[in-house]
Amino acid sequence: MVVGFNLSATLNVARLFKDPKLCIPSIKYANFNEIQLPLPSHIKAIVLDKDNCFAKPHDDKVWPEYQEQWDKLKQLYPGKKLLIVSNSAGTNDDIGHIQAKTLEKSTGVPVLLHSIKKPGCHVEIMAYFKKSKVCEDPSEVAVVGDRLFTDVVMANTMGAYSVWLHEGVIKSSNPFVLLEQQVYNWLQR
Repeated sequence: MVVGFNLSATLNVARLFKDPKLCIPSIKYANFNEIQLPLPSHIKAIVLDKDNCFAKPHDDKVWPEYQEQWDKLKQLYPGKKLLIVSNSAGTNDDIGHIQAKTLEKSTGVPVLLHSIKKPGCHVEIMAYFKKSKVCEDPSEVAVVGDRLFTDVVMANTMGAYSVWLHEGVIKSSNPFVLLEQQVYNWLQR
C-alpha cells in the first residue's frame, strides 16, 4: 500500500455522487480563530483535524496566532472531550505512532490511533468517546476541519455537527482543495 494513500476518502467520494449535500458543513469559518466558542450547547465532544486546521500543514504544534483560542477550547472542553483525528498522526502510516505522541505532548490533547482514515474512521471516534464516557450519540460531537471531502463528509455521515474552516492556517493551492471549494460553490447556487 502507498504510504499516505487514503482509500477511505477515495471510496467515500462515490457517495457524493448520490448525496452531494454530505459535503455541506453545518457552519463555516475562515479559520480556527473565528470559531465562535462555546459551540452549540448540545455539543459535548470535539474532533479536531490537525493540518491546516489548528496547525500549519506538516507541523505538530498549535499555530502561534491560534494559541489563545486553543487554550479557550481546552478550558471549555477539558480532558477527553477534545480529540485530534488526523490522516497522518495516529494512522498506520505513523510508524510506532511517533507523530501522534509528539502531537499529544505539544498540544495536551489526545490523538486517535486509528486504522481507517477519514472519512471512514467515525466508528473508531465514537468508540473512543463512548469508552471515555464523554458521549454516546454522534449528534453530540462537532468535527472541525479544513477539508470538505474528509472532515465534513465524515461529520455528516455520522450525524455530527460539521465545522468547516475554508481558509485554514494558510490558503491552500492543492488541486483537491480547490475542487472541493468549487463543488461547495456549485452546491450553494
